[in-house]
Amino acid sequence: PSAVVVPLLAGPDNALLRRIRQAVKHSGSAAELTDVLGPHPLLAEALHVRLSEAGLARADRARLFTVATAADGIILATVGGAEAAQAGGITGMLLSARLAVPVMAAALDEDGAVLRVAEQLRSAGSSRLALAPYLIGPEVAADLPAAAAEEAECAAAEPLGAYPAVGKLVLSKYATVLGIKLQQPSPALR
Repeated sequence: PSAVVVPLLAGPDNALLRRIRQAVKHSGSAAELTDVLGPHPLLAEALHVRLSEAGLARADRARLFTVATAADGIILATVGGAEAAQAGGITGMLLSARLAVPVMAAALDEDGAVLRVAEQLRSAGSSRLALAPYLIGPEVAADLPAAAAEEAECAAAEPLGAYPAVGKLVLSKYATVLGIKLQQPSPALR
């Protein structure tokens, strides 16, 4: 291909992907469009770090220290409707395994979805909830995750943004399209 387009989306968002496909088609180039970045274990790692940075999760579960503000239930907030929430559930399971707390996905672009998931988590025994935006960039208005967290009466971490794992996933998608096998660094260099 003359170009490779990697959508900076953690999960499927059909409306946005349709616009990207149209832009690629109308560009007149022989560009190839890859899949979205998630679900992927690296995105679960990035969500864990963002929650840790906000004081909502232990930085490393192998270290046996506690964080007083750590959440005991996580709302994985995505965009793209029910399909995106379902796909986000896979990354949510990976995050749940890392944190040993329940994680449920909700679509920010579905009215009341975040609040419904918050109520489900609370009815299952979670009392300190956190919202983990499963977003990379400007998929939604910048204030939407904060507004959803406020409605659900919970704290919120920052979106994934430019976390290094996102760059690794973009490189991997790009290399796959071009048939390039990426070398893994030796364990001593990691």
